[in-house]
Amino acid sequence: MTPQQAARKWLLNCHVLDTETTGLDEQAEIVEISIIDQDGSVVFDSLVKPRQPIPPEATAIHGITNEMVASAPSWPEIHDQVAEIVASKPLVTYNAYYDLRLLEQTANQYGLLSIAYKADCAMLAYAEFYGDWNDDKGSYRWQRLTNAAAQQGVVTDGEAHRALADVMMTLGVLKAMADSTSHQKPRD
Repeated sequence: MTPQQAARKWLLNCHVLDTETTGLDEQAEIVEISIIDQDGSVVFDSLVKPRQPIPPEATAIHGITNEMVASAPSWPEIHDQVAEIVASKPLVTYNAYYDLRLLEQTANQYGLLSIAYKADCAMLAYAEFYGDWNDDKGSYRWQRLTNAAAQQGVVTDGEAHRALADVMMTLGVLKAMADSTSHQKPRD
């Protein structure tokens, strides 16, 4: 299946998910999660109060502070609702490996049963679509979401690295891929 065909399939029926976290390591937790449907309707959007403080380095990236999450629900309070939503439609995330790992990791930190999350990775599909081959790695070069959006002329409201803005950006990239007749990156 070509990246365009995958995007067209996803846009028929899917949820798009993004998370923001306390970091990248095995102790990181989700501090924000957003899920939209293929039409861009918000299905779930919430800050999440983590067990550990949000490090300044993470706040510098996504702008989410400890004060912002102080009265937010904890992961155990939203876990079942998120699991139900995620199980209801095929799931697409920009970086599936990372978001799925953090969903599982956050649940495990609270002793919750890990849900068998499965998602298609828009980042890998976009890398092939954009076509920037990396001979050293023998694969297409991954593009940051903000770069992919800029490359495809996708404009969304909100700040990059906030979950809701990022799912809207991902949806815009999927639509650009689906509408394209070519998968080659633009040449200068």
